[in-house]
Amino acid sequence: MITILGPTASGKTDLAAHLAVSLGNCEIISADSRQVYKHMDIGTGKDLKDYVVNGTAVPYHLIDICEPGTKYNLFQYQQDFQQAYNDIKNRGKMPILCGGTGLYIEAVLKGYSLSPVPQNEQLRKDLEGKSLEQLTAMLQELKAQNGSVMHNTTDVDSAQRAIRAIEIETYNLHTPTELRQVPPVHSLIIGVDIDREARRNKITERLKSRLEEGMTDEVKALLDRGIPAEDLIYYGLEYKFVTEYLIGKLSYEEMFKRLEIAIHQFAKRQMTWFRGMERRGFTIHWIDALLPMDKKVEEILRISKSE
Repeated sequence: MITILGPTASGKTDLAAHLAVSLGNCEIISADSRQVYKHMDIGTGKDLKDYVVNGTAVPYHLIDICEPGTKYNLFQYQQDFQQAYNDIKNRGKMPILCGGTGLYIEAVLKGYSLSPVPQNEQLRKDLEGKSLEQLTAMLQELKAQNGSVMHNTTDVDSAQRAIRAIEIETYNLHTPTELRQVPPVHSLIIGVDIDREARRNKITERLKSRLEEGMTDEVKALLDRGIPAEDLIYYGLEYKFVTEYLIGKLSYEEMFKRLEIAIHQFAKRQMTWFRGMERRGFTIHWIDALLPMDKKVEEILRISKSE
């Protein structure tokens, strides 16, 4: 697999699509925590036209897979990624993972163990009425059996949290490790590096374009569908600030300025995450976002041959 990552406005999707066409027989898996939502197109920057290169449509996955107003999470993404990845590989094609959500990318490449632990009603009944001290002692014993130590005191700051922690440790104790893990994925990782000033200019221009393209109308349509304002605010960035403008909390000028600053800060956090991935053992091959497209594709092909 090839992974293409980079901050917002770096042109990574366009690059991934051009690379897919150049290599042939490739499909793109999105690694974007908000593009999974239907009807949230302009604000999430889906730019689906980027997946068509010189008349050739590149197949993509994990876009428009859940309803707006729902809460998608890392575990769901990991499962959906595995399904898409296996499907692409089983059909003899090569996946290209592309996105800017660093946690999603790292989780699937490293194979984070994220199995959800179901509620154990019988266990909860058995623990009902026990004191926090008793629950804490049980939790410490279970952790010892699982070969871990209780470092996180928030597990036991209430009986409810202690019971949930016991539930998790009990599940882990009786569930084989292999059933709680997903395999890591080997991937060549390409980072799209964009100069800070160029990135800032692109972010500002893109924000203006999205507002002109009808981003405010898109958010209004979501509110009109009955999605509560607080759910849209939860998604952050464009949906947070445009919603606050539409419900009268911000003027248009305040909305634009605050959103512009928030996107700049978001891009900076993305780059901090990617640099952190390098410190955590990932090798990222950085290429200049401002190079002509054919030069960027050539550079990736050169790197892939040398690996």
